Amino acid sequence: MKKPDLSVNLAGITLRNPVMTASGTFGYGEEFSEYLDLEKIGAIITKGLSLRPRAGNPMPRIVETPGGMLNAIGLQNVGIDAFIEKKVPFLRTLSTPVIVNFFGNSVEEYAELAARLDAVPEVAGVEVNISCPNVKHGGIVFGTEPAAASSVVGAVRRSTTKPLIVKLSPNVTDIVEMAHACAEAGADALSLINTITGMAIDLKTRRPALANVTGGLSGPAIKPVALRMVWQVTRAVKLPVIGIGGITTATDALEFLVAGATAVQVGTANFMAPDASQRIAEDMERYLRENGIADVKEVIGSLRV
Repeated sequence: MKKPDLSVNLAGITLRNPVMTASGTFGYGEEFSEYLDLEKIGAIITKGLSLRPRAGNPMPRIVETPGGMLNAIGLQNVGIDAFIEKKVPFLRTLSTPVIVNFFGNSVEEYAELAARLDAVPEVAGVEVNISCPNVKHGGIVFGTEPAAASSVVGAVRRSTTKPLIVKLSPNVTDIVEMAHACAEAGADALSLINTITGMAIDLKTRRPALANVTGGLSGPAIKPVALRMVWQVTRAVKLPVIGIGGITTATDALEFLVAGATAVQVGTANFMAPDASQRIAEDMERYLRENGIADVKEVIGSLRV
């Protein structure tokens, strides 16, 4: 059969295939350019940006766990000014869409970042990380309370014309309630899931394995949780969903599409194999061809329950 169509439309952004890179696992794109062809993946999502540079948390801040890893990097990044000056020139050379992940510690910071990014033509869309504390309201995490999430998404929506993706935290009682709140506030798409809060202990020292004590669990261990949440949200909210969580093979990625996701993000696998996202995209195309599927959109939402 002829080459299958892997293209998908994500909130107005055309992806050549549904495979994206997850924020925080792929630098700003250029760092991985010697390991894979950046023109063979669907989109690049940058490391999360803040208004000012951040040094992140003290070491150790990454530890392996069974079936995954814990990280407490602390959102280390170069800041919006250095990103525009030093990172955008390389991204300008690519035809692959670039989506910028960003975060703040107040609604005002989120709005300012969105406005700054709105003026950068190389940015195809933005992904808002709401798994951050609201410093003005006692440190409650924006992504764990519907009203707080809504306030952030609404402020970002008023500050940008670009496609707006909201990355949801799994550390909530009801993921569907959070999805509804973000959709009603103006989100164009949803990414899920972010990492699950966890910890590890060094028995020899009887101390936490991470200097920060707790961190975000990612990798294959969280895939069943992520699949369940993607399925729940795609049934409840009329927005495209990006599936994230333990995707290391094309089979993993296709399972998320079957559950209803329009696209996927590859994260922890990038640390094990820097070319993982390209390999997954190529293996996905091979699967479609071998199974006589002409268009990847035939797979999306095809779960039989």
